Parts: sequence; structure tokens; C-alpha cells
Amino acid sequence: MPALRSLLGEAGFEDVRTYVASGNVVLSSSSDPAGVASRAEGLIAEQFGFDVDVIVRTRDELAEVVARNPLGDVAVDPRRYQVTFLDEEIEAAALARLDLLSFEPERLVSVGRELYTWHPEGIGRSKLWAKVASRGGLGATGTARNWNTVTTLLAMADES
Repeated sequence: MPALRSLLGEAGFEDVRTYVASGNVVLSSSSDPAGVASRAEGLIAEQFGFDVDVIVRTRDELAEVVARNPLGDVAVDPRRYQVTFLDEEIEAAALARLDLLSFEPERLVSVGRELYTWHPEGIGRSKLWAKVASRGGLGATGTARNWNTVTTLLAMADES
């Protein structure tokens, strides 16, 4: 993470901060989110030698994700409550193929480019998560963070 922070800072991004060792970055930029994602993907490939999809949300978009909190009434453990940030909205047909009722008591709510998922028994035992995380299963690229991480990233963005 220090190397990533340094790389992005040297590339001209401002207020670059990282959170835990899973690629969480908060930064300031005058570029639009797509430009930030494209530039970061290129820098990472060039510097570290591997391709990674970068998903970007603005501070205001992240605040909307937190404010929405559609499973807040059932998701009582923030470590088992996840938000998957997608590069595009999931088609209704892809969600219908999941047959969400078959995964109860797990829950999934799709809103825009985010999937909110509740895994009361944890991710490791989750059949729903196995379907959501499978390559090409939903037809979009994404990255998931637990609720603690999501709210911490918003707090970090508010510090900028």
C-alpha cells in the first residue's frame, strides 16, 4: 500500500491515502471518475506489472451508498454486510437468475451500481456470495467491501 500511495501521489493525484491492504484508496482529483480509474489502472499495470480493474466512486456517491443502507434493519454485524461496487448496473435478468429466495436468510439488494449483501453466517460459508463473486456471473466487474470499510472510506473522504 505504501508503494501504491507513492505511485498515485507522484502521478499528480492529491491527498492520497490508503486504508488496509486491499487496494482502498482515497484521493483528490479534478478528473472525472472514469478518468481516475483509467489512469490508475494504467499506472498500476506499468509499475507493478499486472492488470487490475479500478472502481471509483466520488465522495458524494459514497455518501449516497451509506445513506441508502437498504439492509440496515437486518444487517446487524458490519463485518458480514457487504457492498459490491460495480462498473455498471446489473441487468434485471441477471439478478432474476440468482433466485434470491433460495439463499435465505442471506439477502441481496441491487441499487444502481451497488449490490448490498447480508451474509449472517459469514462470507466463507455463503452460497450467495459464491454466485455473486463468480467470474461473469452477473455480467459486471466489481469489488466488494464490508460495511466497516465502506463507512471508514467515507469518513476518510470527509477529512479531505
